[in-house]
Amino acid sequence: MSVNLVKNAVGRMVPIEINGKSAVPFQGVGAYKPTGRIHAPEISSCANYPEDGNKLVESLKAALIRAGLSDGMTISTHHHFRNGDVIAVEIFKIAQELGVKDLVWFPSAAFPCHEAIIEQLENGTIHHIEGSLNGPLGEFVSQGKMRGTGVLRSHGGRYQAIQDGDVEIDIAVIAAPTADSFGNANGIDGSSACGLLGFALADSEYADKVIVVTDNLVPFPCIPWQIQGNHVDFVVEVDQVGIPERIVSGTTKVTKSPDRLHIAELTAQFCEEAGLIKDGFSFQAGAGGTSLSIGNFFGEIMRRKGIKARFARGGSNKYLVEMLEEGLIEYILDGQTFDLDGIRSMRENPLHVNTSPFTSYNYHGKGNFAGLIDIVILGATEVDVNFNANVVTHSDGKLLHGIGGWQNCLFGKNVILPIPLFRNRIPVVCDEVTTICGPGELIDIIVTERGIAINPRRTDLMETMKGSNLPIKTIQELKEEAERICGIPVKPNFSDEIISAVNWVDGTVIDVVRKVKN
Repeated sequence: MSVNLVKNAVGRMVPIEINGKSAVPFQGVGAYKPTGRIHAPEISSCANYPEDGNKLVESLKAALIRAGLSDGMTISTHHHFRNGDVIAVEIFKIAQELGVKDLVWFPSAAFPCHEAIIEQLENGTIHHIEGSLNGPLGEFVSQGKMRGTGVLRSHGGRYQAIQDGDVEIDIAVIAAPTADSFGNANGIDGSSACGLLGFALADSEYADKVIVVTDNLVPFPCIPWQIQGNHVDFVVEVDQVGIPERIVSGTTKVTKSPDRLHIAELTAQFCEEAGLIKDGFSFQAGAGGTSLSIGNFFGEIMRRKGIKARFARGGSNKYLVEMLEEGLIEYILDGQTFDLDGIRSMRENPLHVNTSPFTSYNYHGKGNFAGLIDIVILGATEVDVNFNANVVTHSDGKLLHGIGGWQNCLFGKNVILPIPLFRNRIPVVCDEVTTICGPGELIDIIVTERGIAINPRRTDLMETMKGSNLPIKTIQELKEEAERICGIPVKPNFSDEIISAVNWVDGTVIDVVRKVKN
C-alpha cells in the first residue's frame, strides 16, 4: 500500500495520513498553532446515574459491556503501576472472549507485564497501539507484525492529543489503589498505592465512558480525590489492581559505575561553574542511576553553598524526598512516583505536590511550566552532531523505549544530556540519529565521560565556560573520539514499511520508525 510522504522541518519524510486519519508534518518548534476548540465528551445527565451515588457493578466484564464495548473502539489505560499492572491484560482478555475486534489500545505507557497482549494483537482483538512500544511489544512491532501503525507521544503530547480530539477515547479504564463507590479515587492509599494518578486525568475528563477499578473500596468520600467521581460512569471492585513489588520496579539505585559516576560529577561541576546552581533554582532529574547521582552531587553543592532549590520536578524517589525533608528543596512537583518513599511523602507532606501532564507539559495550554525549570537532566539513546536526540530506538532501529516526558522537558532553560560516549562498543554520538525525537535547537549540553559539548547556539554558556578546566569539546570532536574507539557502525537496512510514527509535543509528526530488513 503506497503512503504519501512529505519532508518535514527536520528533513524527515513523514506520512500525511496515519491509520486513516490525517497527520500534520512537524513544522518547527512553536510553528504549528492549531485553531478550534478542545474536544469534550457528550453531555451527561444525573438522571441517568444512581441517586444514592453508588456506581458499583459486579465485574470488569459487566462494566465494559455496560460501557458499550464494541468493534473499533479506543480503550485507554494508565501506567502508574508500571510493571505491576494487571488490569490492561484483563481488559483485552474480556474483549477477546466477547468477540470484539479491531480495538485501539491507548496506554500512557506499556511494560513487559503487557506481553500477554500480543495474543490479542495476533488474533485481531487489537488493531494497533498508540503508546510506548518497548520490551516484548516493541520487539513484536519492530518485526512489522502489528496491523496498524503505532503512534508514539510524550506524556504531554498524549494529553494534547486527548484534549484536541486527535484521539477520542471511547472507554477509559482507570486502575485506582483506593476509590469510593461514586468514583472518586486516589493512588496514595491502599495496599497497591502507587502515588499520583495524573496520567489518567485526561482520560477521566475526556473519555466517553470511564470505569474506575479498585482493590480498596472506601466509604464516600475518598479523600483526596485525584480522580473526581463526577467524571466516572462505573466502579468495579477486584481482588488486585497492581502487584506492589512490581509497582516500585522503576526504583533504581545510585550508579556504581565509575564512568557513570564521572559523568554525574562532570554534570554537577558544569552546572556549578556555569552559575546554574544558585539560591532558588529549580531542577528536574529522572530516576536512573546517573540522574540520581547527579542529584546527590547537587545536594553536596547546595549544602556547601548554603542554598536551597525552589522546587524539584519529579519522578520522585527516596533521594529527592530526603532532599525535601532536609530542607534543600522547598517543593517537589511530582509527575510520577517511583518508590515507596515517594508514595509516603506524597501522602504525608503537603510540600510534595501531585501534578499531571496538563499542569506541567500540555503544549496546547496557556503556558507550560517546563520552561520555568533551570536545569533539566535527561537521557538519550543517540545524539548527533546537530544535537538532535533519539530516545525511542537504538542504532539498530528497533523500538526499545517510550518517550515519556522527555520531549516536554526539552523546553527547560538548560537541557543537559549526561550520556556515555558509547554503549556496547556502539557510538552514542553520531552523524545522524536513527530517529529524531527532539530537535537539536532545544538541547544545550552533552556530557560524556570523555568530554562536554555545548550547543553553539548557547553563546552565553560558551562565553561563561571559557577558561574552564572541565574537558569542553565540540560535538564533532566527541563523535570522532567515539569512532576512533569503536569504529563506524553499520547502519540498519530499513524497508519502506512504517511501523510507528513519532509525534512532537504539538501533535505534528517529527519522524517515523521503519521496519528493519532482517
